[in-house]
Formats: sequence, structure tokens, C-alpha cells
Amino acid sequence: MMMDEDVEQASLMSYTDKPRTFPDMRSKTYSPLIIRILRNLNVRALSVLLLLSFGGIFYMGARTSPIIVFVFVVCIISFMLSVYLTKWVLAKDEGPPEMVQISDAIRDGAEGFFKTQYGTISKMAFLLAFVILCIYLFRNLTPQQEASGLGRTMSAYITVAAFLLGALCSGIAGYVGMWVSVRANVRVSSAARRSAREALQIAVRAGGFSALVVVGMAVIGIAILYSTFYVWLDVDSPGLMKVTDLPLLLVGYGFGASFVALFAQLGGGIYTKGADVGADLVGKVEQGIPEDDPRNPAVIADLVGDNVGDCAARGADLFESIAAEIISAMILGGTMAQKCKIEDPSGFILFPLVVHSFDLVISSIGILSIKGTRNATVKSPVEDPMVVLQKGYSLTIILAVLTFGASTRWLLYTEQAPYAWLNFFMCGLVGIITAYVFVWISRYYTDYKYEPVRTLALASSTGHGTNIIAGVSLGLESTALPVLVISVAIISAFWLGNTSGLMDEKGNPTGGLFGTAVATMGMLSTAAYVLTMDMFGPIADNAGGIVEMSQQPESVREITDVLDAVGNTTKATTKGFAIGSAALASFLLFSAYMDEVSAFANVSFKEVDIAIPEVFIGGLLGAMLIFLFSAWACAAVGRTAQEVVNEVRRQFIERPGIMDYKEKPDYGRCVAIVASSALREMIKPGALAIISPIAVGFVFRILGYYTGQPLLGAKVVAAMLMFATVCGILMALFLNTAGGAWDNAKKYIETGALGGKGSDSHKAAVTGDTVGDPFKDTAGPSIHVLIKMLATITLVMAPIFL
Repeated sequence: MMMDEDVEQASLMSYTDKPRTFPDMRSKTYSPLIIRILRNLNVRALSVLLLLSFGGIFYMGARTSPIIVFVFVVCIISFMLSVYLTKWVLAKDEGPPEMVQISDAIRDGAEGFFKTQYGTISKMAFLLAFVILCIYLFRNLTPQQEASGLGRTMSAYITVAAFLLGALCSGIAGYVGMWVSVRANVRVSSAARRSAREALQIAVRAGGFSALVVVGMAVIGIAILYSTFYVWLDVDSPGLMKVTDLPLLLVGYGFGASFVALFAQLGGGIYTKGADVGADLVGKVEQGIPEDDPRNPAVIADLVGDNVGDCAARGADLFESIAAEIISAMILGGTMAQKCKIEDPSGFILFPLVVHSFDLVISSIGILSIKGTRNATVKSPVEDPMVVLQKGYSLTIILAVLTFGASTRWLLYTEQAPYAWLNFFMCGLVGIITAYVFVWISRYYTDYKYEPVRTLALASSTGHGTNIIAGVSLGLESTALPVLVISVAIISAFWLGNTSGLMDEKGNPTGGLFGTAVATMGMLSTAAYVLTMDMFGPIADNAGGIVEMSQQPESVREITDVLDAVGNTTKATTKGFAIGSAALASFLLFSAYMDEVSAFANVSFKEVDIAIPEVFIGGLLGAMLIFLFSAWACAAVGRTAQEVVNEVRRQFIERPGIMDYKEKPDYGRCVAIVASSALREMIKPGALAIISPIAVGFVFRILGYYTGQPLLGAKVVAAMLMFATVCGILMALFLNTAGGAWDNAKKYIETGALGGKGSDSHKAAVTGDTVGDPFKDTAGPSIHVLIKMLATITLVMAPIFL
């Protein structure tokens, strides 16, 4: 990847003396095959195709349930709103030519890496699909599946199809996140020349487009799969599959989504932080130049990384979170309805889809509530963007409470327990409150308006070592409050569900686990707005980079700096939100796994005794997996950063005119180095995550066979999953919070505190920031994807453990 010829041969003069030019990272931009096919269709053919698709979807929905029709309608309307948001954002001007050139370079680099990365992921997905097919062709069937006539072959093909569909939708979710960010960044930069509020509105609406598409796809994908299986398998007909068993067929969808999300997060995280660390260590620390300075050869790679690491990966991540939570809640709802002999169980099974349909509605209102201010200018006082975003979130929370209450009364009312819906509504409130508290805790520990980050910044004034010590201690401390909140939420929701009045045939309460599932749904009932705030961060970060590289006035950079600092906080808060929801979702998936083992083994499997040596070893292996995975992820960033540091140093030595603006850096070389390294480095930790539970379960299954313990493999995997979840939650909280705090401590000093930019305090803070980069954007986010993937893979692979 080389710079354009005219750039290489440009006359040696100051950047400001002539129009700025930047390299194209690819000869042409990249679009996925499906997008290219749709573009080549004429309008009439596309209209006919859409009508036929909608007709087929609504036909299956009508044959399944009116609830499914409602879900389809809401999702399609949300897609229409996302189209409106896209057109609104793209209608904004891109600014002067130098901004456009930088944005094009970022977009080409991001799309090029996306194509290569997802090409690699797709090959691995097809390989894993073949493995799943082979396993399912020779596995045992549950008594329910045998009674319904669902053979091994049919079960195998259904699971593989669901896995591939989940992987495809997760990939599309990632592409949507990146597609909007690489187009909105330059428009936010241009708007910052006029007013901070306009720039904020564009960034929020761009993030809103991505959020609505991601959540809408997760909901409609599961709804289509559910209705297709319902109609195709003739569910609830005499002698065939019962509707309460149908959600188990969707497990493959969640596994496919988790698989893609893990590798997207790993590859994107290694890319963005390898480039960021390399750029900061040489540019800021060694050369003393500002962040995103055009003289830094790694600056374009750094800005590309914001899109592939924070936007594409986060889109796939939240898609997977919602899919896993919906499927696990549907399984538990069906199991409870079956035990309680509820006459029409469809409400309990489809309740998660309705909750997230309302999420699309209320989050849309929250997004649209953030508007520009008339007559604002670049010289107007900068309103705190966090306050504006918080107002929108508060409005969304209030609407979530109202719609959740309506949903529980509509779908969870049953004559057997007339007031059960009220208990489940209270479970939802527990989840909503938990989400709000999680966001507040994460903000407290990562926003420089509060004491923890300011104390960390103060530690920078005494050197690099004290900065690192303070950051590590802050991260460790930050795990306490979230764990207490999760503990209270799980106990409260379980108790409310257990006292709902729903009983099985023996008179035992059965609503506890479903109550926890409802609390998880409550926590994720504002997921679209939370993802909007998360997407806002990297868009604002990219906008600041474009402003700095195009050498805009200092007043414009001040606006983007404020947006960037808030973006760091929103990214940290949404990561805390994601960890909390992952903890609850993993608890549900763990319960679903135990139910599935019971169904396959045809014996009760309710407890895991860690006093059994083999089971305890499984727990140790699960805890070890988290630490080893984290080590490999951080080491991957370190090795990538070393390559970038060496390349940037080489360019500064061989092209001394770079520092005087007399020679152009070779941006493309750094992009190529980081892309190649990220693709290479993501394989080892990803393979560890996939192979470990399968290998452990299979080995202990064989051991159990020879020692007369038929369920040993399943028990050891359950212990592994349990310990990995507990350790993973704590590790992810520590890494995400410490990394976010280090980043904002640096931002706080850059506002002029403790000596400001270039001071010794600032250099120490930059060191802390570089240490925290792989924590918060690679290892931390990957871990909470990992613990959910471990849960889904054990669900899919449960038969080989028995």
C-alpha cells in the first residue's frame, strides 16, 4: 500500500502552504457482495423483491402468532426510521477538501480491513459449521425430539442453518456499525466548525442509525427463524413438536452470533490498540507532537482502528448480547410454561421479542429528542454533551418502565396466577434500575469530573510508576460496587419470580429463573439507546482526528476534544452496561444448559458439586482460561504495537523532513502492518476460547465412562462455565474501568490541569493510557463476549459431553 504518486513527488513546502493531500488505502472502496447485488438491481425489481420478502415474512408471522406480526411491524418501521437517519446524516456537508481526503483514507483503510477480516472469519465459520454438522449427525436426541419425529439429520441441518444465519447477521451488524462511522466522522468534523450542538446531534443520529439496525436485526432474525421453524415443522400439531421445545432449536443462532462477535472484537481490538499505542509512544512521548498530528505515520491507522475496533466490533458484540439474552429467556419461558401447564405458553416464549421491539420504539424517541440549538456558533459556550445524552437516556428509561409494564400485562397474565405479571414487572424494574446504576458507577470511575480519575491524574505528577499503581488500584476497586449490584439484582429477581404464584404439578414454585430472565430483559430494554451512546464515542474520536490533521482552528479542536472526552466516558459506561447484562445472560444460559443436559440424559441435573475433584478441576480450568485469554489478547496488542513503533521510528529517521512538514509520512505502510498483525494475532486466543470447553467436556466424558460417572463430562463443563463467568466478569470490570480511567486522566491533564500538554504529568499519563489501551478496547470487551460464547457453545455441544 503506497501513497499516491503526486503525494510522493510533491514539492517540499509547509503543509499549510498548499492543499493537503492524503493517500488512498485501496484502489476502490469495498462493499459486501449482497450490497453490490442490490445496487445492480433496478428499482422495480428491488421493489418486487422487497414486497415478496415482506409478504413471506408476514405470512409466516400470521401462521405463527399475532405477537410475531407485531414484532415484524415494529422492526420494519425501525428500519425505515434508520433510513431516514442515514439520509439526514449524509445530507450534511463534508467540509473542505482536506477533510474529505482524510475521511476517504480512513474509510478505505477500514473497509479494506473489514473485507479481509470477515473473509477470514467466514472461512472459520464454515469449518465450524461442518464440525457441528458431523457432531449432530451422530448425537443422541432428547425424548421430546424423538417423540416429535425430529430425526438426527433434520436436527443437524436446523442447527447448522441457525448457526450460519446468526454468524451472517452478526457480520452484517458489524458492517453497519463501521459503514456509518466512516461516513459520519467527517460530517461531525465539519459541523464542529459551526457549533458543538450540531456536531453532537450528527454523531448521535449516526450512532442511532447503527443501533436501530443492530437491535432490529437481532429481533427480526430470531422472529423469522422462530416462525419459519414453527410453520415448517408444523409445531403444536398432534404427535409433533410442542411450542415449548421450539426455542432449543434457536441455540445455534446465538452461537453463530457469539463466534463472529468474539473474532470481530479480538481482531478489531488488536488493530485499533496496536496502532494507537504505537502512535502515542513515538509521537507523543518521543517526538512530543500532539495526538492525531499529521506528521505521525501511524495516525491514519489509529483512526481506522476506531472504526474497525469500536464500531464494527461493538455492533457485533451488542447484537450477540441481545440474541443470547432473547434465546435463553425464550428457553426458560418455554420450560416454565411447560412445567406449570399453562394453556397458551406463546406469551411467555415471545415476551423477549416484544420487550426489544418496544426498545426500538423508546430508543428512537430518545435519539430524536437530542436536537440542535438554533443560532449556535463555534464561539457559543460549549454545553456539556454528557448532560444532553443523559437527558435522552433518562427519557428512554421512563418510557421503558411504561412499556415494560404494558408488555408484562399483555403477555404474562395467566388465570393460574392472576398477579404473576405484576411480580414479573417488578423483576423488569430491577433490571432497569440495575442498568441505570451500572451506567452511573462506570461514569463515576471513568469521568474526570469525579474524584477517582482526578486522583489518578494527580498520581501522574509524581511519575510514570505512581500513575500505573494508581490506575491498577482504581480498576481493582471498581469491581466491588458492580458485583454487589449484580448480586442484589439476581437475588431480588429470583425471589420475585419465585413468589409470583406459578407452581408445577407438585406445588413447587417455578418462576425464579424466569424472573431473572425478565430482569435481564429489563436491563437490556434500552439497549438501542445505550449502543447509540457507545457509537457516539469513536465517531467523535475520529472527528477530532480529522480536525487535527486538517489543521482547523483551535476553537474547532476544543469542541471535538470535549466530544471525544465524553465519548471516552460513554464507551466506558456502555462497556460496564454490557458486562452487567453479560453476567445476567450467562446465568440464564447456564441454567438453560443444565435443563438441556437433563433433557438429553433423561435424569435430573440441578446441582454441580465442586467437592468432586474432577469438577473442581473444571472450575480451575475455567478460571485459568480467562487469565490465559486475557494474557494472549494483551500480548497480541503489544507485539503489534512494537511493529508500529519500529516502523514509525524508521520513518522519522529516514525522512527527517517529516517533523518540519517537508516530507510526507507513509501512512499506508503502518496500515498494512497493523492489518496483517491483527489478522494473524486474533487466531490463537479465539481458538483457545472455542476448543477449550469442547476438549475439556470430551476428555472428562471419556474419564467418566471408565469410572462409572455418566454425567461427569457435563458436570465438569458446568463448573468450567461457572468459574469462567465469575472470573470473567471481575476481569472485564477491572480491565475496562482501569483503561477508561487512564484515558480520561490523560484527557483531564490535556485540559490544562497539572501542567497541561507536554508536561511531565502529561507524559506519565500518556504511559498510563498506553498501558490501558489493550485493557479497555481489546481484552476487556473480548472477555464479556467470551463468557457468553462459552455458554452458547456448551448449549450447542452438550450432547458430546454425555
